[in-house]
Amino acid sequence: MPSNPKSARMTYRFLGNSGLLVSKLSLGSWMDVNDKYTADAWYDMMKLAFEHGVNFFDNAEVYGGGLAEKNMGAAIKKGIAEGTWSREDLVITTKIFFGPKDFMAERRPNEMGLSRKHIVEGTKASLKRLEQEYVDVIFC
Repeated sequence: MPSNPKSARMTYRFLGNSGLLVSKLSLGSWMDVNDKYTADAWYDMMKLAFEHGVNFFDNAEVYGGGLAEKNMGAAIKKGIAEGTWSREDLVITTKIFFGPKDFMAERRPNEMGLSRKHIVEGTKASLKRLEQEYVDVIFC
C-alpha cells in the first residue's frame, strides 16, 4: 500500500472469500466504443486513485470494444516502470460474457456467454489486451 497519509483514510474489505483485501472504492474502466480516453489519461486516473489508497481496478472485455483493457494494461505497465506501484500492489479484475465487440454487433455462436470455450478464450484475449500474465478475479 502507498505510504501517502491520504491512503491511511481508505478502508479495505475482503472480497468475498477470495482472501483479497480491496479498497472500499474501486476505479472502473467502463467506456463506450466512441470514447477517446488514452493510456496516459488512464495512468493519470489510476495514479491519483492509487495515491488515495485505491488498490482495486475493474475492467471488462466489452468496455470500449476491448480498448479499456488495452489502456489499463498500458497504464499498469507505465506505473510499474515509473515505480509508482508494483503489480502486487494492485487488484485487477475483469468481466467475461459479452466479448469485446459492441453489444449490438453480430457475433459468432461462441463469442459470448459463459461456455467453457468463451471463458477460456475470453480470458486469454483479456490478458493479451491487458498485457498481464494474470488478473486477480474474473467476474462472470
